[in-house]
Amino acid sequence: MAGPHPPNPAVGADGPLPYPEGMPDEAPQYEFRASTQPPAYPKRRRRRLLISLLAALTVVAAITAAIVYGVRTNGANTGATFNERSAKTAIQGYLDALQHHDIDTIVRNALCGIYDGVQDKRSDQALAKLNSEAFRKQYSRTEVTSIDKIVYWSQYQAQVLFSMRVTPATGGAPHGEIQGLAQLLFQRGQILVCSYVVRTPPPMY
Repeated sequence: MAGPHPPNPAVGADGPLPYPEGMPDEAPQYEFRASTQPPAYPKRRRRRLLISLLAALTVVAAITAAIVYGVRTNGANTGATFNERSAKTAIQGYLDALQHHDIDTIVRNALCGIYDGVQDKRSDQALAKLNSEAFRKQYSRTEVTSIDKIVYWSQYQAQVLFSMRVTPATGGAPHGEIQGLAQLLFQRGQILVCSYVVRTPPPMY
């Protein structure tokens, strides 16, 4: 049998002993609440992401604007202006310049877009005179009758196969048709004939 229990020091003869002076009657109750605000670092991350996105959009907008400007400068909307009808008009104008000894127009076409940048054009003018004289000795009149084929190299460059009715320099009625090949450049609203050759032999007179 167990012996008598030792007295509880917190319990006196008259009941539980009071807390020492200065101690609360009950232990404080602590309430823990979860924080409703996210940490600071996700805000900084979202701010950096937003800045990066805005910078990327700015770069894309700048590149798009540069492309649009370049296309407009070198020949935009070629579908509306660079077609069979406009090609026929340009080639006919070049042939008329050869026929009428229009040296400036011949040189402007032959230089194919760099006319304004060339300072000394004397050699180009001499070659234009030779081409005009050779053309005038062969034909007294040429008329572009059809555009047979257009091969587009880009939005502003094309190679054109065309047919023309020619009148001999010796006179008489137009005699048959021959084909020619021209390389065209569309630049700043104007079509230039950069080169021109006869594909089929001229008729014998």
